[in-house]
Amino acid sequence: MPNTTSLGRVLVTGGASGLGAAVVDAIAQAGGQPIIMDLNDSGSDHPSYCVDLADTALTQSMVSYIAESGLDAVVTCAAIDSCGPLEAVKSDDWERVIQVNLMGTAAVIRAAMPVLMANQGRVVTVASTLGRRALPDATAYCASKFGVIGLSRALNAELGARLPVTCVMPGGMRT
Repeated sequence: MPNTTSLGRVLVTGGASGLGAAVVDAIAQAGGQPIIMDLNDSGSDHPSYCVDLADTALTQSMVSYIAESGLDAVVTCAAIDSCGPLEAVKSDDWERVIQVNLMGTAAVIRAAMPVLMANQGRVVTVASTLGRRALPDATAYCASKFGVIGLSRALNAELGARLPVTCVMPGGMRT
C-alpha cells in the first residue's frame, strides 16, 4: 500500500522555473522533499541537479544516482519549444524539442522505474493541451506532447497498478 501520509522524495524535472518550480513549492508545502533536475540552476535550497535532458545517458545516470537514496515519485515538468513553421525551424532545434520533451521524459521514467516500483511510487507526466489539439507553428511541441500522452497511456497499459502513471495536460500558463 502506498504511503499516503507523506509525499516522500519527489524528483521534479524542469523544477527551476515555471510549472516545475510551482510543483516543487507545492511538494515542499505538503511536507515532501522535492529534488530538482533542470538544465538551469534553481537557486533553491532543495537538492538540485543541472542536467540536460537531451542527453539520455547522462539523464539516466543522474536519475539512477538520485534514486539510490530512495525515490517515491517523479513529476516530469521539463519542456522546451522552438516555434515557427516546420520549414523555418532548424532541424537541430526541432529534434531538440522532441529529445527534451519526449525522450527526456522516457529516460527519467526508465531510470526511476525500479526504485519507484519497489517503493510503490508513482509517475506524473506533464503533457499539454497541445498534446490533444494542434496549432500552427508548434509542430515539434505538439508532436512531443502527443508523444508524452501516448507514452503515459502505454505505460499504464504495460505496468497497471505496479507503477501508476498520471498524465496532466495543463494549458494557457504564463511560465
